[in-house]
Amino acid sequence: MRRKLTITVEDDVYEGLHRVIGRGKISRFLEDLARPYVDYTEMAAAYQAMAEDEAREADAEGWCEGLIGEGNRAAR
Repeated sequence: MRRKLTITVEDDVYEGLHRVIGRGKISRFLEDLARPYVDYTEMAAAYQAMAEDEAREADAEGWCEGLIGEGNRAAR
C-alpha cells in the first residue's frame, strides 16, 4: 500500500529536487533515501548473511583482536 505524505521544504530545496532529481521522480528518491533509516528488514537479513559467512567472521575476529593489541600499546 502506498500513502501520500505532505512535506514542507524551502524554495531552494524544492527547485533543486525538480532540477536534479526530475519531476515525477522525487517521491521515489525520498523513499529510497529514508528507507534505510526506518526499514530494518533488509539490514537484518544482511547481518544474518554476514554472520553465516565463516571466512568473513574469522577475518573480522582477527581484525578486532589486532585492534585490542593496538589499544594496549597506545595506553602505555
